[in-house]
Amino acid sequence: MAELSSIQTPQRGAMLAGIWRRGRVWLASVLVLAVVALVEPAQAGRSATFAVTALGSIAPFLLLSILFAGWAGATGADALIARAFTGAPAAMILFGALAGALSPFCSCGVIPLIAALLAVGVPLAPVMAFWLASPIMDPSMFLLTAGVLGLEFAVAKTLAAIALGLLGGWVVHLTIRAGGLAEPLREGIGNGGCGGAKVRAPKPVVWRFWQDGARLAKFRTDAATIAVFLLQWLVLAFILESLMLRYIPAEAVTAVLGGEGLAPILTATLVGVPAYLNGYAALPLVGGLIAQGMAPGAGMAFLVAGGVTSIPAAIAVWALVKPRVFVLYVALSLGGAFALGLAFQLWQAL
Repeated sequence: MAELSSIQTPQRGAMLAGIWRRGRVWLASVLVLAVVALVEPAQAGRSATFAVTALGSIAPFLLLSILFAGWAGATGADALIARAFTGAPAAMILFGALAGALSPFCSCGVIPLIAALLAVGVPLAPVMAFWLASPIMDPSMFLLTAGVLGLEFAVAKTLAAIALGLLGGWVVHLTIRAGGLAEPLREGIGNGGCGGAKVRAPKPVVWRFWQDGARLAKFRTDAATIAVFLLQWLVLAFILESLMLRYIPAEAVTAVLGGEGLAPILTATLVGVPAYLNGYAALPLVGGLIAQGMAPGAGMAFLVAGGVTSIPAAIAVWALVKPRVFVLYVALSLGGAFALGLAFQLWQAL
């Protein structure tokens, strides 16, 4: 404390601000658990356990992404990686949408990869295409969807993921070309949405970075920085998800989403945001709703909107991009989900 009091007021203010910026997310997690502990002590322990278990389930993706980001920066290979996502916008956006819909990443597992791509300067448009498509479908999800809701629904959901990715990628690309979304990423995440400085001025790649003390130090620093960044947001996301599972009963969702016509599709789109559990838990719920008479289009809208705007996915977007990009992300998710649900309903009627 004596050392801190000896620092001049402006410097001390800057230091405290830095500590606050680095610790505010951890503090939010602690406060949430503290409030839960006051209301239902046992749930606080269950939420903490849920977060730890969920982190363990994505640990391989998390570790590989942290090492990937550190390695890319230390070797200089980040320029090559970023350039692999540049070129013709149409091809890159299509690549992002297809990769997102077909990759084996859930909405949580994709977070570290997205952070790494943005950190190495990959353009925002193909990343957004990947980001929107990825939470909706993956190979294991396709098989489970086919088993629960039928092959036609699984194929339609895959096409919906690709379509939403393409929509988001092109909207972002055209907005950037028109002068919008300037510097869309938060401070410290990447260096812009138009390719990045590493792409414009590439340097030689040093593959054996461990033989260079400075590069080895950069590897350690970059890996530690991204590890702390990802862990703090993932912990908060999983705690909130556990509370949603605990306090939002499936029966309440069923009561709200019942009915036929156009209104249930709109309702399912909106309800999917706060009520979505996770991709696998949502399938039996939607299957039961459809069996009870809910329109298939409403089920599609619920799965698409809920998957993209689920608690982990939405928090990750908020953590990585500025508020205006987050608002665009939510608008694309909801508008796209409603349109895709309506299209699927019309297809069913043919």
